Amino acid sequence: MAAPVFEIAKDFVFSAAHQIRFHGGKCERLHGHNWRIRVHARASELNRIGMVLDFAELQKLVAEIGSRFDHRNVNEVPPFDRENTTAELLARFFYAEANRALAEQEGGRVRVSRVEVWENEGSLAVYREE
Repeated sequence: MAAPVFEIAKDFVFSAAHQIRFHGGKCERLHGHNWRIRVHARASELNRIGMVLDFAELQKLVAEIGSRFDHRNVNEVPPFDRENTTAELLARFFYAEANRALAEQEGGRVRVSRVEVWENEGSLAVYREE
């Protein structure tokens, strides 16, 4: 029988501009989005009060990461001053940063399982590790 897994998710929204280098089309021009980031956190054991993590704590963690980009040009914020600013690469960035913060905060009990990044209501990129 598989081990139990509990999972929660929290959304964070920010507004920011970007341009996709070498795109060759209109996305190479500077433009903006109301980005939505959804971070999924998972644990096989709940904490002492029966939670993976308090939703407010996950919101705070994601907001701290996202605050680097809010009302900025993403292309000017490291590491995206060197990397392209695709939704896929932003998803990978949030995944790594959120996992790093959770390891410090929760000692490895809670991990990010998946990050979803929307540029708009119809365009979604997902990053997860198998």
